[in-house]
Amino acid sequence: MLDPDILSQVKQIFAALEHRFTFAITRHPQHESAEEMTDFMRDVASCSDHLDCIIESTDQPTLSMSLLRDGQPTGIVFRAVPNGHEFTSLLLAVLNADGKGKNLPDEGIIRRIKALRGPIHITSYVSLTCTICPDVVQALNVLALYHPEVTHETVDIALFEDEAKAMKVQGVPTTFVSSMGSLPSDQISLSPDGNGQQPTAGSSQPAVTNRLLSVGRSSLGQLVTKLEEIVGIQPAESTEPQAVEHSYDVVVLGGGPAGASAAIYSARKGLKVAVVAGRIGGQVKETVGIENLISVPQTTGAQLADDLRTHLGRYPIAIYEEREITDVELTDPQKRLIAQGGEVFTAPAVIIATGASWRKLNVEGEADYLGRGVAFCPHCDGPLFKGKHVAVVGGGNSGIEAAIDLAGICSKVTVFEFLDTLKADSVLQDKARALPNVEIFTSSQTTRVIGDGARLTALRVKDRVTGEERDFPLDGVFVQIGLAANSAPFKPHLQTTRIGEIVIDANCRTALPGVYAAGDVSSVSYKQIIIAMGEGAKAALSAFDDRVKGII
Repeated sequence: MLDPDILSQVKQIFAALEHRFTFAITRHPQHESAEEMTDFMRDVASCSDHLDCIIESTDQPTLSMSLLRDGQPTGIVFRAVPNGHEFTSLLLAVLNADGKGKNLPDEGIIRRIKALRGPIHITSYVSLTCTICPDVVQALNVLALYHPEVTHETVDIALFEDEAKAMKVQGVPTTFVSSMGSLPSDQISLSPDGNGQQPTAGSSQPAVTNRLLSVGRSSLGQLVTKLEEIVGIQPAESTEPQAVEHSYDVVVLGGGPAGASAAIYSARKGLKVAVVAGRIGGQVKETVGIENLISVPQTTGAQLADDLRTHLGRYPIAIYEEREITDVELTDPQKRLIAQGGEVFTAPAVIIATGASWRKLNVEGEADYLGRGVAFCPHCDGPLFKGKHVAVVGGGNSGIEAAIDLAGICSKVTVFEFLDTLKADSVLQDKARALPNVEIFTSSQTTRVIGDGARLTALRVKDRVTGEERDFPLDGVFVQIGLAANSAPFKPHLQTTRIGEIVIDANCRTALPGVYAAGDVSSVSYKQIIIAMGEGAKAALSAFDDRVKGII
């Protein structure tokens, strides 16, 4: 039973529902979670007269819940009891299907979703304790709502452990896609049978192969881009409007601390401003605790991202989320920025604040075993390696913190640091060295990820002192070697450092008039949230100063 206080809150959330929604449960009566699913969904259904729950028994060893709107499938299916972190995903699925949710895509993203070549079946393997899984689940549920030939199933790996193992899932969320565009949609059953079997067409098995769509955090825009590559897009109708062009005084690329600061400072000067970003908050959203943002003793990455969005909302700033810039034209007075899907943004001033992403090892085998032993988030994927031997590559604060956390659930943790000493704070080093199941190797260079074709089995490491290479048998590796600047679209046009940072002067100007860079994507020293905010403000003030002087 749900807590009465929670039920009261859910009643308020669903008070304005207009459509009628049905939670259609299909269950084997002896399934270990059959009663839990039934009781849980009945509790949720009791919160509104617009909700009801129906139950169908089956001989198959499965358990699922499909969301129907006005008696018709929405394409959203949970093979999970949607509580824990996925409770929000359930609530948003209903609200979004009713047109009353939050963060729904704009017309540019909707156009790209509808252009995907279907039918498409997507399966996401999640853990109900994972904090980033709901972001992916909610994004894929939105895909199903806007495309009539997309279905999305959320599968709890704790309930379908054998299936997750059969699919070689070693990180959450892990998402697979099956595209059956070559078959008539009325001949395709898009729902697996609960045993990890492929969908069936009529009475025979179609030639359909699951393809890995994503592992770990992915935004709606990133998922759409990957689907465009995997399943393709339908030919545009002659009557379909072409991708639009947006014109502004200032376009800020990136929605993290630097981008938000730059946009707010620009808007306060009375300029017409747009933020074009993958998501508001950027890399900050992946930070659990923040305790060094001056005047804010403690906050979280998620809370700070929400606060950035709220502050942006105080000004007439146009926000275009779920965008990825693929090409730029920066030499003319009016800069042109082309996003995935052909959307164009123009402005005389462009502030690049695209931040940074987790660095990869870039060694042989890493890409082959991503999500099959190679992981980046110890908080999300650590529980999958309970009782196993894992490695952490990186001896900075994040690497040693990861080793300490993993030591509590793994049988052994081996740390490899490239330099001859650890870079982490002394207090973290002391704590790690005091743990009996943590071993640390310095002067160690990872040269290869080794696997058996299905999963990672070892890591090849070179001793930088002796030159000797050695294979360490492992069940998994967590890469914690810092961040890499998200500067790829700009490298052909701007000077960058050896590690890809955009070179700026003391006032965030690049070598091209009207082009500025701020935060982690730039060559500024010290990648800190508070510094990024200051750099964003500085870039905006420099751009305004150049405008006043007639430079741009």
